[in-house]
Amino acid sequence: MSKVSKKRKVANAKVDVDKLYALGDAMALVKDVNTTKFDASVDLHINLGVDPRKADQAIRGTVSLPNGTGKSKRVLVLCTPDKEVEATEAGADYAGLDEYITKIQQGWTDIDVIIAMPNVMAKVGKIGRILGPRGLMPNPKTGTVTPKVGDAVKEIKKGKISFRVDKFGIIHASVGRVSFSSEKLRENADELLGTIVKMKPASFKGIYMKSLSVASTMSPGIKIDPKSIS
Repeated sequence: MSKVSKKRKVANAKVDVDKLYALGDAMALVKDVNTTKFDASVDLHINLGVDPRKADQAIRGTVSLPNGTGKSKRVLVLCTPDKEVEATEAGADYAGLDEYITKIQQGWTDIDVIIAMPNVMAKVGKIGRILGPRGLMPNPKTGTVTPKVGDAVKEIKKGKISFRVDKFGIIHASVGRVSFSSEKLRENADELLGTIVKMKPASFKGIYMKSLSVASTMSPGIKIDPKSIS
């Protein structure tokens, strides 16, 4: 059985496990109970009442966080030669096609997001079994299959994130780092949660947002009152 550190005991003591905190209060508290020496990620865990096996309830989408994520994402653009300059000028870390498909087939996946043009998806499909399990497969629903590769790169670099409900009906998403002010964390969380609320399926019956919590890396979870969402 692992031993709980003194710092973690102090952090645990600050969190009332039976209380539902207002969103703003939760964001201030998550900063206060952070025990890491590095700039930890602040993550929301949203338990929805949906059944992901039903097509209209498999919630997924994108949102642009107003204050960014605090992390620079490595972006690969799979495109035709005439779009490579547009991609790199927009901030893409890598741009090309055949050479990167070959690298990925050989095991290279040192990237966070892949954007692809529609007319190269036939080639991208050949590496779908590699990209899919890693969450890297380009998809029109997340804006990563588009002819406007430059615009897509800029959006991701500014803080656009994708999210999707897992097989348990839970969405896990980062809304910043502990170095962010509590206000910036709250604004990012509000943007994400507001987007998810708007995506409630018209046919859904019951409690849509069953529970909500926030935690930083290695910190205790803090329960949030869904009614406190703007």
